[in-house]
Amino acid sequence: MAAIRSFIAIELPAELQKSLQTVHDHLFEELKGLPIRWVPIPNIHITLKFLGDVSENNIPMINEIIQKAASNSKPLDITAGGFGIFPNVTRPRVIWVGIKAPEELFKLQARTEIETSKMGYSPDQRKFNPHLTMGRVSRNATIQEIRTASNIFRKQKFGFIGAAKINSISLYQSKLSPKGAIYKKLFTANLGS
Repeated sequence: MAAIRSFIAIELPAELQKSLQTVHDHLFEELKGLPIRWVPIPNIHITLKFLGDVSENNIPMINEIIQKAASNSKPLDITAGGFGIFPNVTRPRVIWVGIKAPEELFKLQARTEIETSKMGYSPDQRKFNPHLTMGRVSRNATIQEIRTASNIFRKQKFGFIGAAKINSISLYQSKLSPKGAIYKKLFTANLGS
């Protein structure tokens, strides 16, 4: 059976995507000309668990895990705001917007992590830090480009960007292409059902 590169995530509602578009446009303009791969707004999501390559045979079991985790959770109210860089501003790789969420989001992620680890998927060693990846700085960036980007990053300030109610979680397939990842939703489970 073929392997499917996949992850479990929360899709953002349209109203929050619209708010993020404003931030995206501002950052794009500020960082124009620098080697950054911007994530298309419809692709921005909150990753609960990156699975990597999954056998097609395991998809039904993963769908069951998602359904169980979702049924034990209630719809969530989240807020997007703030701005940051992973791993840090002097070595920028990932440009992100922060997510403020109730404890229930952390419990949902932990349940997903525990259940997928029982299937043999490695648990993430990093603490769950909900965020929205806006772009990635190219590994081929020159030292001067990194310095320029770092100076621009230090000047950015974003407070409240938007809020949304989250009602579901999904399993996605991720196909890599030269133009970036292409996502396909494979399964969705409503929270609290």
